[in-house]
Amino acid sequence: MGRVDRIKRLSYEVLNEHKSKFNENFSDNKKLLDKVAIIRSKGLKNEIAGYITKFIKNEKREEEMKLSQAAAAQEEETPTQEIIEKPEQAAESEETVIEIGADTPETEEQSPPAEEKTE
Repeated sequence: MGRVDRIKRLSYEVLNEHKSKFNENFSDNKKLLDKVAIIRSKGLKNEIAGYITKFIKNEKREEEMKLSQAAAAQEEETPTQEIIEKPEQAAESEETVIEIGADTPETEEQSPPAEEKTE
């Protein structure tokens, strides 16, 4: 656990000062890390560059998700207005169906035999 904490701490120290210089490319980040910090261990430098790359990618992915969610929210506003209008139309058509269904001959034919049986 100590090594991971060390990598995160060192990565955040570098990002606090030079965040705008880093991008999503590991090789570029590794070269830039050579310029902005003195890291003697090749393995440690690779891990820090990898963590920075992962951090930048995650940050951009989260930003894109927020933008897409905002766009989806804007698109949902317009259909909501249409949905409000449609139930009124649906209510009218249901009433029409109910009225037509009440006048069907099948319901009238079923009623007299029921009366005949009770007599």
